Amino acid sequence: MRMKLAFLVATALVAMPSYMMAQEKGGVINVATIGEPPTLDPMTSTADLVGIVTQHIFETLYTFDKKWNVTPLLAESLPEVTADGKTYTIKLRTGIKFHDGSDMASDDVVASLNRWIKLASRGKQASGFIESVTASDPATVVIKLKQPYAPLASLLAFNNSAAIIIPAEKQADTMTDFIGTGPYMLKERKADQYIQLTRFKDYKARSGDSDGYGGARKQYLDEIRFVPVPDANTRVEAAVSGQYDYVDSLPVESFDKLKASKATQPLLLKPFGYPVFVFNTAEGNTKNVAVRKAVRQALSMEDMLAAAFGSKDFYALNGNIYPAPYTWATDAGVKGNYNVADPEGAMKAAKAAGYDGKPIRILTSRQYEFHYKMAQVAAEYLKLAGFQVDMQVVDWATLTQRRTDKALWDIYITHSPFLPEPALIGSLSASSPGWWDTPARKSTVDAFSAESDPAKRVALWANVQKAVYDEAPFMKIGDFNAVSAMSTKLSGVDPAPWPYFWNASIKK
Repeated sequence: MRMKLAFLVATALVAMPSYMMAQEKGGVINVATIGEPPTLDPMTSTADLVGIVTQHIFETLYTFDKKWNVTPLLAESLPEVTADGKTYTIKLRTGIKFHDGSDMASDDVVASLNRWIKLASRGKQASGFIESVTASDPATVVIKLKQPYAPLASLLAFNNSAAIIIPAEKQADTMTDFIGTGPYMLKERKADQYIQLTRFKDYKARSGDSDGYGGARKQYLDEIRFVPVPDANTRVEAAVSGQYDYVDSLPVESFDKLKASKATQPLLLKPFGYPVFVFNTAEGNTKNVAVRKAVRQALSMEDMLAAAFGSKDFYALNGNIYPAPYTWATDAGVKGNYNVADPEGAMKAAKAAGYDGKPIRILTSRQYEFHYKMAQVAAEYLKLAGFQVDMQVVDWATLTQRRTDKALWDIYITHSPFLPEPALIGSLSASSPGWWDTPARKSTVDAFSAESDPAKRVALWANVQKAVYDEAPFMKIGDFNAVSAMSTKLSGVDPAPWPYFWNASIKK
C-alpha cells in the first residue's frame, strides 16, 4: 500500500553532500553502535542493533525501496499472487552464492522460511495464515495461505526478526555458522570490542541503481567494523573528534555541538519514530488490564518527552500511533487515554483494580539515554500514584534477553521507527514480549491482516488502535526525531532508521 508520505522524511545535514564526493573503492570504516548485539542471528531478535549489523551479512527475498514500497532482493520479482490472495509464487534470482561458496536454490529458501516460521516472532505472527511453503522447481517457491494475509510481503522484506535466506544444511535453532548471501561476510567477532565484516568477492548485486534498501548494493569498502560504545556521552565526544566514521543514536542535545565540528556533521531523521512502554500482559502486576490503565492514567507523556529530548524541535506530543499525514493516522481510542497525568485518579483506579503494593518493575537501559530519562520521570509519577517502583537499569543486550522471560518485568522501554506496514509492529504479535493475546487483539489484528483493499485496511487499522487503547498492551509516548553523525570523509550513506554501508565509500 502506497503511503501519502514516505514513512520517514530524512534530512541530512552534512558538510559536503555525498553526491558531490567521488566514491573511491577500498578502505575500512568504523561504526560506533550503542552496544554489543545480543546475537548475530536476525531471525531470533527484534533488536534494531542486530538488524543494523546483520543486514550486511544476510539477505531476504524482498526489502524496501526509498519510498518504502516492497521491492525484490533475492527474489527475481514481486510475488505472483492468485486472485483469491492465497497463493504466492516467488521466482528466485539465479547465480546467487552463499559465503561458503554454495549456490542458493529453492530448497534453501523453503528451509529458511520454515525456520523463520518456527523461531522468529514475525514468522510466528504469519504462521497461523501459512498452510505450506514448497519448491516447485530449483528457482521457484510457492507459499500457500489458509486465508489472505496482506502483510506477508512486508514481513518477508523486514530486516527485524528477519526472514533471512541461509543454506538448507545450516538451519539449526542456534546459529553457529553465519553464512549469508550479503555483500559483506563475517570475519571476526570479539565480544565488546568489534564485529569485523569483509567484502564478499562473489557477491552478485542487483542491476540498476541503488534505491533505499533495494536496488544495487555496491561494495566500495574493503571492511566495515561495528564497535560497541555503550555510553551516550562517549559516543558524542567520539563523533565530534572524528574517532569513528559513523556514530549511531546520539542524544538530540548534541546536535549543535556536532554541527560545529569540522570532522563530522549530524544526520537528523525527522520524524524518526516513537518511544514506547511495553506492558507484560502475561504475568505479574500488569497482567491486570485495570492496573495497566492506572499506570497510563498516572503518566505525563509531555514531561517524559521534555526530559528525554529537551527542545520541541526534537519531539511532538501525539497519541496517534502514526502521525498525520501518514495514511494510517487515526485518533481512535486516544481521547481521555493519552497524557492524562492524573496520579491522584490513578491511585484510586489502582486500588479499585486490586493493586497489592508489589513493585512495578521497569526495565530500561542507558545506552539509549532517552529511554532512561523517560523511565526516571515515569517512576516519579507512579510513586505519586502510590505505586512502588523497581527501576532496573541494564545494558541493552541484557534487556533484550530479560524481556523474553515473563517472570522478570512489568514494563520495558523501547522505541520504533514509523513502519511502512502496521502489522510489522512487534507488540501486535501474541508471541512478542508483552504477549498481548486477547479476543480483541485477535479479531481486530486478524481482520486488518486479512483485508487486501487499501481503503478498507485504513478503517480496520483504526479498530486495531482502539483495541490498543482499550486494553493497554503498550503505550506510545510521542513522536521523536533521531540524531546520528557521519564523518565528512564518508560518502554514499543516506539517513535511514537502520543505517547501511553498502554503497558507502571513504575518502582516503
